[in-house]
Amino acid sequence: MNLTSRARRLRRDSTDAEHALWNVLRNRQLDGRKFRRQTPIGRYIVDFVCMEQRLVIEVDGGQHQEQTLQDEERTQAIESEGYRVMRFWNNDVLSDLDSVSDAILMELERRPSP
Repeated sequence: MNLTSRARRLRRDSTDAEHALWNVLRNRQLDGRKFRRQTPIGRYIVDFVCMEQRLVIEVDGGQHQEQTLQDEERTQAIESEGYRVMRFWNNDVLSDLDSVSDAILMELERRPSP
């Protein structure tokens, strides 16, 4: 399955946490910034990306506790493409969406690295 097909499937099958965060990010609701979801970058598909600010948002479930090495490699590969990466746990998104949104806003206010 190619990346485009996989991204389409991931959009259709989003988790509750991804769905909740997408409701905040979609339609330029957060600081007027356009976000895309389940977008290919390099060989990976990222959960959310603001291309203008080159900011990637990843929402991680419990399985990520056991794959920290893979997540670090993934983050390094995405950063090597010129993006900043923020990671949040599913339960943080679901239990404290306001704090997650505030953290993303603070990162958006920073200048993107060259």
